[in-house]
Amino acid sequence: MLSADGAIDRNSLGARAFAEPGGIAFLEGTLFPRIHQARGAWIREHRADGHWPLLVVEVPLLFEAELADQFDAVLVVTAPEAVRRARVTARGQDFDARADRQWTEERKLSAADRAFVNDEDPTRLDDWVGQVFAEFATPASA
Repeated sequence: MLSADGAIDRNSLGARAFAEPGGIAFLEGTLFPRIHQARGAWIREHRADGHWPLLVVEVPLLFEAELADQFDAVLVVTAPEAVRRARVTARGQDFDARADRQWTEERKLSAADRAFVNDEDPTRLDDWVGQVFAEFATPASA
C-alpha cells in the first residue's frame, strides 16, 4: 500500500478496501478514531490561540459519520454529477462504489447550512467563500 517514495498509495489502498469484504469497515475503524483525535486537537489548539476568527475543517464523510452536530455550521460545495464523476475517475477511483456509500447530493444539500455548486467558475467560488467568511467570522477579540 506504499508508493515508491514511501507514502501511502491512496488509490491502491482504496481499491483494496473496496474489494475486500469488510475492508471499508476495517479501514474506517482504524482511521476514523485517529482522525477524530487529530482534528479535535487541532481545533482546541487554534481556539486556544485566540487569533483565528474562523476555523474551517474539511470532513469528506461528515454526514455519513454523523459528525455534523460537532460543528457550528456545515457548508457543502458540490458539483454536477458529470463533473464529480470525471474528477473521481481521473484519480483512478470507482465513482459508483464511493457514491453508493455516501448520502446523495440532494440530501447533503438539504442538511447543509450553506451550499455552493462549483460549476468550474473560480471567481464565483472565490466570491462565495468571501461572503461565507464575512457571514461566519467574528473578531478574535470578541
